[in-house]
Amino acid sequence: MLNLIKKQSPGRIIALGFALVIFIGSLLLMLPCSIQDGVTVRYIDALYTSTSAVCVTGLIAIDAGDTFTPLGQFFLGMLIQIGGLGVTAVGAGIIVAMGRKINLKGRSLIREAMNLDSGKGLVTFVREILMTTAVIELTGALLSFTVFVQDYPPLKALGISLFHSVAAFNNSGFDILGNFQNLIPYRDNVMLNLVTCLLIFFGGIGFLVIRELRVGRFRWKKLSMHAKVVISVSLVLIVIGGVLIKLTEDVTWLGAFFHSVSARTAGFSTYPLGEFSDCGLLVLTVLMFIGASPGSTGGGIKTSTFFTLIHGIIGAATNRTEKAFHYSIPREAFRKASVITLLALTVVVMGTYLMKLMEPDVSLMAALFEITSAFGTVGLSTGITPDLCDGSKLLSILIMYIGRLGPLTIASLWYFTRGERTRYPEGNIAIG
Repeated sequence: MLNLIKKQSPGRIIALGFALVIFIGSLLLMLPCSIQDGVTVRYIDALYTSTSAVCVTGLIAIDAGDTFTPLGQFFLGMLIQIGGLGVTAVGAGIIVAMGRKINLKGRSLIREAMNLDSGKGLVTFVREILMTTAVIELTGALLSFTVFVQDYPPLKALGISLFHSVAAFNNSGFDILGNFQNLIPYRDNVMLNLVTCLLIFFGGIGFLVIRELRVGRFRWKKLSMHAKVVISVSLVLIVIGGVLIKLTEDVTWLGAFFHSVSARTAGFSTYPLGEFSDCGLLVLTVLMFIGASPGSTGGGIKTSTFFTLIHGIIGAATNRTEKAFHYSIPREAFRKASVITLLALTVVVMGTYLMKLMEPDVSLMAALFEITSAFGTVGLSTGITPDLCDGSKLLSILIMYIGRLGPLTIASLWYFTRGERTRYPEGNIAIG
């Protein structure tokens, strides 16, 4: 069995790893010690919750605060942490901590999981990931504690703060406040809103960019093209999204920008989204579809994909080469961005179609929003999740899994041939 697994491609091993963690997580959440007295949890809901946690989504069929004991919430937090860092990175971190060496297969897995171009310095990079995560999450928990301790006993406030910091940095919209309220009680708390937004932002730009910022001491000229693209697109989307949400919804500027940040794969909300207009939901849907950045804890097609796609379209329309930040954008990057976007659109459209078949009473906008949230591993919902039928929950589980691994990775899992033996002459085809 082990020899069979070793022969598989890195993408397949990572996919199997995520599936195994999801299955184990569902069993842990079904343990009697994980569930509060008097509460019944069906396995489909435990599987849905485990998938949502490992895929760092945050969509909930059952409320974590009202359903799980502190131990169950600890299991849920660990699933979020493993899912955010990635099964491969966590496994590599354990190997490094034990003082053992990572073999060539392990290095290949890390490169695949973290979107790295080179295999150099992988062990150091894994250590940096774990240290960076610990420092940021502990800092976030400490700052969040100053808010939660005002409403809860110190020990409970500490648990809520740690869970919230882990969920926010890993771009997973879970909360343990109970009653499906998310962060609505704290919509006007500037401190918690800003801390949460910063955790989401740094979790969403990716570990490679965080390392560049730390080494370059936040100097723009020292950053690579990738880092400049990620940071600039992220900031532009936050500003544009915040302004558009404020124009369409009756929310404060703080609430508008919070949801603009959160929609980029985090899934926290300070206002009930079921009361948002279709225009507001459409803005959030677009932000969810774009998502976070490569090598981050978030999903979506990624900011760099969106940036490359837009510049490729502009270049084709103006008959100019694509350039940005004094660099030329490789043509292969545009081809890959186009494929990823088309596959993502296919997943979202087909998922919305299937959900509407199974949920005829759900509006098209609500179904599209739910499926896009699942694909982008966001966790925002208009409130329909707990009432979905089992078929729709299984569909969401599959969509979340595809969104976490990436549609291109899923498509490549079925590729078995090693090379083309037959070549044909190029033909002509009319485009446009």
